[in-house]
Amino acid sequence: MENREKFTAKHNELQNCKKLIEFKNVYKSYGSNKVLNGISFTIKRGENLVILGKSGSGKSVTVKCLVGLTKVDKGEIFISGKDITKLDEEGLNRIRMKIGFLFQNGALYDSMTVRENLVFTLQHNNKMLTEQEIETAVKEALQNVGLEEAIDLLPAELSGGMRKRIGLARALIIKPEIIIYDEPTGGLDTITAREIIGLIRNIKLKYNTSSIIITHDLTCAKYTGDRVIVLKDGLIKAEGSYKGIENNADNWVRSFFEK
Repeated sequence: MENREKFTAKHNELQNCKKLIEFKNVYKSYGSNKVLNGISFTIKRGENLVILGKSGSGKSVTVKCLVGLTKVDKGEIFISGKDITKLDEEGLNRIRMKIGFLFQNGALYDSMTVRENLVFTLQHNNKMLTEQEIETAVKEALQNVGLEEAIDLLPAELSGGMRKRIGLARALIIKPEIIIYDEPTGGLDTITAREIIGLIRNIKLKYNTSSIIITHDLTCAKYTGDRVIVLKDGLIKAEGSYKGIENNADNWVRSFFEK
């Protein structure tokens, strides 16, 4: 009996080590508007999770809860085994330093060059780096997105696709454990969107990052997501592989994939 208990404890410990993010029965309302109604899901280390859902389904609020920008009404959210709902602002900031963001519009500072945008983000996360370490990190981040030649350009001199790639370089420069992609292919032409999809896949392979990808682009969802969840009215309506959800028995879920 004792050996079985030790085995069970060890098994649970190993399973928990695989979980980087875990939502447990999370609720969030704004007044009478119930946005999240008890969602639960996990993301393993090195896994990309795609979140699909119509406007108002709770996608953005899920991310805000994850990074502590909004407090949950009920439930628990674990990152690396720590319940962030119980952390103070200092504790949340330490967690946020593990998270990189790619915003829909790139969100670069217009008055700064590409180099300055990257350095600003890097120094905000780590003020102890030497000039050589900063220079090496900037070059590596730009190499990852294939834009070394853009280092001294201003955002106004970049195309939409280039701004998105620089935004991704900025997310990568802090060497995050988690990356949150907000509509990574939104507003891009087909060829550029395909390039961004390729970058997302390569980054996961190179750095073993875990990611949440919020997207309306089904091609992006299909080729970047290891797993997909579909939100409806603050609940998880479906969860599984892209192919499995595409062939879901529920008419509402299948409606996402109708041309």
